[in-house]
Amino acid sequence: MKIQRRSQLEFVGLMAALMSIAALALDALLPALDLIGRDVGTTSLAENQLLITLFFLGLGVGPLLFGPVSDSVGRKPVVYVGFALFIGASLLCVYAPQFETMIAGRILQGIALSAPRTISVAMIRDRYSGDQMARILSFVVVVFILVPIVAPTLGKWILDAMGWEAIFHFQVVFAILVAIWFWKRQPETLVPEKRNSFRLNVFINGYKELLNYKQTMVFTFIWGFITGSFLVYLSTAQQVFEDQYLMKESFPYIFACLAITIGTATLLNGTLVLRFGMLRLVTVALAFYILVPLVYVILFYGQVNPPYWVALGFFGMQFFAVGFVFGNLRALAMEPVGHIAGIGSAITGCLATLMAVPISAYIGSFVRDSIFPIFLGFLTCGLIAYFLLAYFYLSRRFAQ
Repeated sequence: MKIQRRSQLEFVGLMAALMSIAALALDALLPALDLIGRDVGTTSLAENQLLITLFFLGLGVGPLLFGPVSDSVGRKPVVYVGFALFIGASLLCVYAPQFETMIAGRILQGIALSAPRTISVAMIRDRYSGDQMARILSFVVVVFILVPIVAPTLGKWILDAMGWEAIFHFQVVFAILVAIWFWKRQPETLVPEKRNSFRLNVFINGYKELLNYKQTMVFTFIWGFITGSFLVYLSTAQQVFEDQYLMKESFPYIFACLAITIGTATLLNGTLVLRFGMLRLVTVALAFYILVPLVYVILFYGQVNPPYWVALGFFGMQFFAVGFVFGNLRALAMEPVGHIAGIGSAITGCLATLMAVPISAYIGSFVRDSIFPIFLGFLTCGLIAYFLLAYFYLSRRFAQ
């Protein structure tokens, strides 16, 4: 029993490590966005946001290749390819002579890191299902959340000591260490007899099959709207706290504190999901996700930013709801498609990300001298998500 428990703990830690490289590549760069933009020839806040949002675009597109390939050749080889591509993309970013090259490098980084990120979910689905899968995902996300807590502070230290290029070097070293751990300790989870041949019609048939699963599609769309509104915060956080609130030195610590609220909620979710179930927790969390920005919009419509501690309170409550939403939405979307977990993880992740990027870019374009558009975006996307959830409930009731 102790050996089995230790094995499960290591599995959770390793899956979190595979996911965390993407978070490190995203969050450690936040304190350096303005300096990177200056060095590659741009001072536009909107263009600096692209270094975040287009990274997500890569994360969304990459799984379309890596997911189906992993269903054919196994999970582990795909992860190795992703790590190798990430190292090359990181070097491209370090030596980027202009903004367009940096953007290309960030997109390639996102594509590369979609491999370990997607495969980690597929490996979890290979081993678990239902509420147990949601529980494992929650614990994985709790460990994963540690990276956003420390990454901006770490990025700031590296930036001050060695320059922004060293942030990319650190990411590469971290990726190599995780790759070695993965190679030495993680067995293949997709046995040969369960693999599919890698043909275009397999992908097309998998996509068509996904469309027939109403639960998968509904929760993928909900996931897309929630991710899009949350991505607005990620892409504008530096601008908000450094430019609007003039808290440049405090920004990494503020970011860490808000990440802790997500981690706390996710940890609670891992405990509560076996008692109440994924669907019930998502229903309650989405209601709270709407209530918080609704109160903010009512209180601060047409006004300047509130004091920083008020803003932090609202952000903290919003992100507490996020902690109950993300893991459960992913598990609910993946639940019907365990037999094609690689393709399922790829397509659902791609659809959600391709929704999130334009949503974030549009809402983020209004974030200039106020955080009001961020909360209005939370409210709008939350309402749409709740309508989709209501549709799922109604369709399931009429189907009975």
